Amino acid sequence: MLRTEAQSSDRIRDLIDTGPRFAEADAVRLNRLFRGSDTSEMLETLIKERMAGEVAIVSSFGAESAVLLHLVSRVDPGVPVLFLETGKHFPETLAYRDLLIERLGLTDFRNLVPDAAELAKKDDNGLRWSWDPDGCCEIRKVKPLAKALAGFDASFSGRKSFQAATRSSLPRFEIDTTDTAGRLKINPLIDWSAERLAAYIEEHQLPPHPLVAEGYPSIGCMPCTSKVAPGEDPRSGRWKGWDKTECGIHVPGQEDGPASELPPGFDPVF
Repeated sequence: MLRTEAQSSDRIRDLIDTGPRFAEADAVRLNRLFRGSDTSEMLETLIKERMAGEVAIVSSFGAESAVLLHLVSRVDPGVPVLFLETGKHFPETLAYRDLLIERLGLTDFRNLVPDAAELAKKDDNGLRWSWDPDGCCEIRKVKPLAKALAGFDASFSGRKSFQAATRSSLPRFEIDTTDTAGRLKINPLIDWSAERLAAYIEEHQLPPHPLVAEGYPSIGCMPCTSKVAPGEDPRSGRWKGWDKTECGIHVPGQEDGPASELPPGFDPVF
């Protein structure tokens, strides 16, 4: 836990041997400690001082992913980078992933894939996304990430407040609500604007995701990502037509259905 008196540049974190890694009070203290601090300074302190323990970046290699990956790589290119290879990504995303890994010199990239047996049992035809997107995300994203994060004390997220109303009030530091062990979730770019991100990408000559120019400001799996009209919520193209705004890796998940068969009378239209 964080010690209440540790408001200094010294290492302020002690992990206890049993019980939760962090509590809500720890996230509050970290938010206070880094209030007003520069993002690069915060990341350097967190990583070099190991204030968050074992930490990984969870990256979608999406529209603005290059910014956080670049910021962290300048501190330590060996920070583990976790990518959910759902089997449903745009080919452009996979090519962009490989380009950024090479360009930024990331040395600990981890490709997370769904459990093959569970896929065969619950999504044998690969169409679960078309009638049960929550169940599809649970199999292809939530469970593989939960398994991978079990060995980490904290994770870096690329979420920004301007992306959606559901993200508008997120703090820099929070307790991961998808985890019962008290893992810390860190949102270094939560207060960055779209303009600041674009300026950073230009300043450091980072390659853009090729789909952004085609009208995709938020990029997820290919079947569940649509183009967004100018002025619309950047994430409005995700799961269009569904009452769904998150894949489940940032919110507590729900158990998916018991079988992979299509619902009675279901007739998918593509």
